[in-house]
Amino acid sequence: MGTTTSPVKKMSDFILHRTHWDSDAALLKRVREQVFIKEQQVPVGLEWDDEDKNCIHLLAVDHTGHPIGCARLLANGQIGRIAVLSPWRGKGVGGALLVELVRICQEELHQPSFLHAQTRVIEFYQKHGFQCVGEEFMDAGIPHISMRYGEV
Repeated sequence: MGTTTSPVKKMSDFILHRTHWDSDAALLKRVREQVFIKEQQVPVGLEWDDEDKNCIHLLAVDHTGHPIGCARLLANGQIGRIAVLSPWRGKGVGGALLVELVRICQEELHQPSFLHAQTRVIEFYQKHGFQCVGEEFMDAGIPHISMRYGEV
């Protein structure tokens, strides 16, 4: 890993690190390329944007240091790019990433958390306190819906 900060959370099977694009872009890209570009067929031009350099990033690694998941938080409170490698899904990685970003948003940014969820995973976000707002829309050819943390 690059110059990531100390672990923010040690789970039994993985560790969350708060990091920056400048120090860990290669590891963050490895996870996002596998999940979004290869698995979900998101066009490369839609996956990468100018926001990454300005975001707070979380990187989940296994105990050998290999990246297994990631997520980002924009200054306006938008959570996005939550990606977990297939063998690690259903093991709490995505939930840990989400909970930590909500905490950072509340305690450091003093912003309400929101995100654009793929409709197939709405229940995951609802279990973590997010509520649907607005109508379904398409993003990168995938149905999404806006969600806000807490009561709407």
